[in-house]
Amino acid sequence: MIGKNALLDSNVIIYLSRRELNLDVADQFNTLSISVITYMEILGYNFSDKSEERFIYDFLSAFHMYFVDQEIAEGVIQIRKNKRIKLPDAIIASTAILNNLCLITRDVDDFSNISNLNIMNPFE
Repeated sequence: MIGKNALLDSNVIIYLSRRELNLDVADQFNTLSISVITYMEILGYNFSDKSEERFIYDFLSAFHMYFVDQEIAEGVIQIRKNKRIKLPDAIIASTAILNNLCLITRDVDDFSNISNLNIMNPFE
């Protein structure tokens, strides 16, 4: 087991919802969570129909959601001062670090060189 709890990146949610990734990855963790950023990224997509959108909404509701608070915001500031990274990725990284979560993402390179960030690529 990599860690007790995990934070799912947006790309992992998409792979899971399309059944391109087996949910066995969840067996390694006690809880799976998402950031409010992931929630907004996923639900901001233009779905092909209302049933797909409803499925994704219901799927996301199964995860604990972390919101951006002052501590996460301060972590984001430090990450962005030290590494060139997109704001949403910095928020996700800060959320994972401050809550001792393993970040599950296929886009490992987006989070490279962020100290204290535990990352797992579910495709490796």
